[in-house]
This record gives sequence, structure tokens and C-alpha cells, in this order.
Amino acid sequence: MRVALFITCVNDTLFPQTGKAVVTLLRRLGCEVEFPRAQTCCGQMHLNTGYPRESLRLARHFVDVFAGYDAVVTPSGSCTAMVREQYPRLAHNPHFAAARSGARRLVPTRAGREFAAAVDEVASRVYDLTEFLIDVLEVEDVGAYFPHRVTYHPTCHSLRGLRLGDRPLRLLRAVRGLELVELPGAEECCGFGGTFAVKNPAVSAAMGTDKVRNVLDTGAEVLCAADNSCLMHIGGTLRRQRSGVRVMHIAEILAQTEGRA
Repeated sequence: MRVALFITCVNDTLFPQTGKAVVTLLRRLGCEVEFPRAQTCCGQMHLNTGYPRESLRLARHFVDVFAGYDAVVTPSGSCTAMVREQYPRLAHNPHFAAARSGARRLVPTRAGREFAAAVDEVASRVYDLTEFLIDVLEVEDVGAYFPHRVTYHPTCHSLRGLRLGDRPLRLLRAVRGLELVELPGAEECCGFGGTFAVKNPAVSAAMGTDKVRNVLDTGAEVLCAADNSCLMHIGGTLRRQRSGVRVMHIAEILAQTEGRA
């Protein structure tokens, strides 16, 4: 299977080890992994801040870059949700995919229809890493070994947007040596929320503090999630409290084997 890695901005600039872990894992499972170098930001920040036209331009670029692959896999639930849910909404929006005819009527253009169809086709092949492993490759035991006490935080986009359910937990339970402990208040937001943390820093920090308190109550050595943006937010508070708890993307855990530290 020919798979493209969509690395996302946060992982590319701050957490390259996560991208390497995804490649290691997928190649171990028999996938042919490619990294399209022309890829850019998906436009999530632009859309969230009120710039849909700028997001639409990035959506057009995304479609061009990732056309032709069997699957596009990304270690980010929020960016997966952006492509799968928001791209089609933008592409099918009559204000962006139509020409004005008469006083008020909007008429879909041929180019607009073709672009919307291309978006739908590419978006249908974009997967969060955990759902790709479970739903497409149909594997739970990926051959991982990680002898540590771990708790899992289901990020908002993966939980409520993509509805990943127990897919990440099924993968973690199959890791040899790993002790998985339940996180109290797991479904509560950590407070990051992308631009929310910038616009509402006090509320964001308070929510993060609540999440950290629950993490510490588990006695876990490692907190993992499917989004490094949330782990960055929670991890900052964990470090400031000198808790000793590490944060790791789930891809990094699944890429570990008994012979590989």
C-alpha cells in the first residue's frame, strides 16, 4: 500500500520524532511510505481565526499534493478533522464554488464542482494514524514493546470529531510490557484548543492544571495522546511542576520494540 505521511506544522517544526516513529511503524507493517515535500499547513488556524478564503487556497494545494496515494496518514486528530470535515464544507460552500448570476442567485461553476469532487475524493483517504491501523490495516498488535505505566488522554478532535472511540486504547493494550491505567476525567478538554489558548490564556491554563492533576493521580510514568499540540500544552505544566511524568505521542510508543530503545 502506497501511503503518504502528512506530518502537520506542529510535528514538522517541534516534534519531528513523531513523524519518524510513524514512518518506522508503517514500514514495519509493510506499507510503502512517502513524504511529499510540497506539503504545507492544512489551514486549520486560518479557518479558526476567520480566514476561510486563505484556508481554501491551502485546501486546493493539499488536494494537488496528496492526489494519487492509497492513503494519507497523519499523527494529528485535529488536522485529520480539518481535512475530512472542513475541507468539504469549504469546497461545497456556494460562495466559494459558484459564480453570481443575476441579482442574488449563486450558480455552481464547472471548476467549482470539479474541485469539490476532488476534495471529497482525497478527504475520504485521509486517516488518523490509529484509525488507519485498526480500520485499514486491521491490526491491533503492531509488535511494540514499552515496559512502562501509561495513561491516555483522548484529545477533543479525536474524541468528538473523528470519534476514534477505543481504537487508541486497543492498540496500547496490545503493547507488550505496557501497563495502561485509566485517566480520571479523560473526556474533559485539556484547555489547549489551538487559538483558544492564545485568546483565553487564563482559562486555558486552569483547564490544563485540572488535567495535570488527574494525570498525577494515575501514578503513570507516561501520558500519551494522538495530538502533540495537546501534549505540548499539558506537558508544559507537568514540567513546570517537576512531576517527572513524560509525554509521548502514541506513535512513538507503538514504534518501540524490544530491541529498540
